[in-house]
Amino acid sequence: MQPLALTLGEPAGIGPDLALTIWQRRAELDIPPFYIIAEPDFLGRRANRLGLRIPIERATAANAAEIFRSALPVAALGLPIGTEPGIPDASSAPAAIAAIRRGVADVMAGSAAAIVTNPVAKNVLYNSGFAEPGHTEFLARLVQETSGKVLRPVMMLWSPELAVVPVTIHLPLREIFKQLSVELVVETGRIVARDLRKRFGLARPRLAIAGLNPHAGEAGTLGEEDRGIVAPAVAALVDEGIDAKGPLPADSMFHEAARASYDAALCMYHDQALIPIKTLAFDHAVNVTLGLPFVRTSPDHGTAFDIAGTGTADPASLIAALKLAARLARSPGSTAKTAVSNAAP
Repeated sequence: MQPLALTLGEPAGIGPDLALTIWQRRAELDIPPFYIIAEPDFLGRRANRLGLRIPIERATAANAAEIFRSALPVAALGLPIGTEPGIPDASSAPAAIAAIRRGVADVMAGSAAAIVTNPVAKNVLYNSGFAEPGHTEFLARLVQETSGKVLRPVMMLWSPELAVVPVTIHLPLREIFKQLSVELVVETGRIVARDLRKRFGLARPRLAIAGLNPHAGEAGTLGEEDRGIVAPAVAALVDEGIDAKGPLPADSMFHEAARASYDAALCMYHDQALIPIKTLAFDHAVNVTLGLPFVRTSPDHGTAFDIAGTGTADPASLIAALKLAARLARSPGSTAKTAVSNAAP
């Protein structure tokens, strides 16, 4: 299998620290081969700051797996990176964006097995003129630029304990009522069911779909959205042959016995999904983007500017992201070229 492409992320954050630490422990942790898209000199300076003696070697996707045994393979960006830990500067956004572009190009070309993205700082990107709401939307735009396919990516937070999908993501609560629709819930459910089959190998994925309101609306007395939006969406999914149930009261969906009855929970808004998974799997949950023609995972944490460069960042989530990316990339039909050719226009 080809190596994983690991992006630099925000260079002033903990992403570089984690990549260096994980490579150093690669044998102990049984880490799949990866290369990081960054600048060798920058990583060398960060390793020195962390007190790590790590050989760093320029690489391409083609030779990274072989190099990985004895040195950290680095696909050079050709951009100067002068930022210091915790202090993003003018070099931060260009490097972070270029690394994502390179990773997508490599995985779309079939030279990388999957892309694993280190966290970025959205405010830093926005201040540089970055036009997308976040990582996920940018990845979809890059796919469209490459293949002409218009996709709707779906964010899933996965852990062995629980997998959740927020149907609406980064919206103020008052906007959720405007954005939520039968079509949005149905389309999200389709994408989740398809990728759970294709990538996770589940023959008949089971979806539990949360209600929006307390008690799933209590038959309309606590809001009409569950009767008017969520219930028809669940019925449509069932009519398509998808094992879906709901709307379910969200306050009773996440205890152990309930979780055993489904493979993924579709939640109507950000915190309804993320509070339970961060309670159950705070240090090892993985962000997986569904609906793309390639595998993309990411650690479920931010840039942690306050501890960047200190060597104290917990690598568990990035370790889980690397291992899950390798696992999913081995599934049938996971190559970018196959997935693009099979995607709906």
